[in-house]
Amino acid sequence: MSGEYIVCFKEGTANDIIEKAIEDVEKQGGEIKHRYNTTMLGFSAKLPDQVLTTMVNSNDVDFVEADGQVTAYAKTLGI
Repeated sequence: MSGEYIVCFKEGTANDIIEKAIEDVEKQGGEIKHRYNTTMLGFSAKLPDQVLTTMVNSNDVDFVEADGQVTAYAKTLGI
């Protein structure tokens, strides 16, 4: 998932700030993939390098990390 990131905003960030960030991402050539608003506030998106830099340096953003696939494995107990 090259160029795709998860952007998580700090707890308590106003919704209008998040909406403005999403608007700015789209205006600068980014593509929003998913919005998160239950367990965390943020979105996943394909971000051009300059937008990535803006998000990383934003005072409202808690963290930005590369998006990717996760596989969970469980071991059975044999009960």
